[in-house]
Amino acid sequence: MSNLLLTGGTVIPVTGDGRIYDPGEVAIGGSEILSVGPPGDAQARGWQPDRVIRAEGKLVLPGFINSHTHAAMSLFRGYGDDLPLQEWLEEKIWPMEEKLTADAVYWGTMLAIAEMLRCGVTTFADMYFFPEAIAQAVTETGIRASIAPGLVGTRSDSAANLRSAIRFCSEWDGGASGRITTMLGPHAPYTCPPDFLQAVLTAARELEVGIHIHLAETRVEVKNIGEKYGLSPIAYLFAQNCEDIHILAAHCVHVDGPDIDMLAAGKVHVSHNPGSNLKLASGIAPLPQLLEKGVPVALGTDGASSNNNLDLLEEARLAALIHKGYTGRPTVVAAQKALEMATIEGAAALKLAGQCGCLQPGLKADVILLNREQPHMYPKVNPLSGLIYSARSSDVELVIVNGEIVLENGQYCTLDLEKVMYMAERTSKELLGL
Repeated sequence: MSNLLLTGGTVIPVTGDGRIYDPGEVAIGGSEILSVGPPGDAQARGWQPDRVIRAEGKLVLPGFINSHTHAAMSLFRGYGDDLPLQEWLEEKIWPMEEKLTADAVYWGTMLAIAEMLRCGVTTFADMYFFPEAIAQAVTETGIRASIAPGLVGTRSDSAANLRSAIRFCSEWDGGASGRITTMLGPHAPYTCPPDFLQAVLTAARELEVGIHIHLAETRVEVKNIGEKYGLSPIAYLFAQNCEDIHILAAHCVHVDGPDIDMLAAGKVHVSHNPGSNLKLASGIAPLPQLLEKGVPVALGTDGASSNNNLDLLEEARLAALIHKGYTGRPTVVAAQKALEMATIEGAAALKLAGQCGCLQPGLKADVILLNREQPHMYPKVNPLSGLIYSARSSDVELVIVNGEIVLENGQYCTLDLEKVMYMAERTSKELLGL
């Protein structure tokens, strides 16, 4: 690791005060941010960089954080499209997942990481199977990840899988020089009966990790849980004594007032996945109501088989636009809020608050540069508006994770893209029988 200085660009720190340095600089020492401010600020204090990166004409901001995905499902991109969620899951995805191997998950995750890095994602929360294969891909590529082994309580091997997940969390939490953190991943209320869910929560409490779970994604889920337990999916979760556990809840599309009150009181972090929810016709989450009640909300893509991409900048734009149109309130999700959901709120959702998600001295140096010298970014009236409403993920030119450059000038530094795409294509065709 070395000392890097990014100088001359428009720096958007996302520290909650709306401050923008235009121009500004970010000084990086090893894996951490040393200073953020106007050009010359760090060197005026006697600090000297090993390398200076000129950032004129660029936006400099914290890396995006994808708070919910299933990375290896990139292997199923384009398979089973245009189906309702339950039919898509039960008739298409679950049969394919039965064929998965550790090698397949590794290559699917590598493909997903390549896509996410190219889109400026520096951290992702994954819930899937063969977590050691996911961890291997994360270790090799330099990205940051919260990995939650997927757990289904209705299987005959559910107890054994929970024991394996506990071992994984014990061995990998803090792995890859701190870039890997862990959670437990109970799939959803309809696949996790009370006894099993309680066992997962007990394990999470003992391990001091959070849980990553799907909640209230569809009307069918709400109906079935209501008929079986007499509760909403949110109330069902809270009936299992989870109040002292960090919860990352994906979707929360079909929640009412009492549900939202429970989410707020329990400090549950919701991952809003507008693209996937639209494509699967799951509905539109009540984001304005969640925010008004103080529920912390981050952004996620879900898997590439239901989105069909891992572009978090697209999710930020969708979140900003959909709720304006749906509510008739143009101020309901402003550009600043959309950016916070893609960065600092994502860090909080992954139990990484105070470690990444904004540009601040002492935090990990997860930084991206976007090129503003594009027709769709002119005129340069408002950098924040330009980022959320005009920028494209292809504008990302530089990605730094933990102080290391992992993508520069659009070129990967830690993976062989040609090999990754070839192996992912071959693996996908083998799984699908093509």
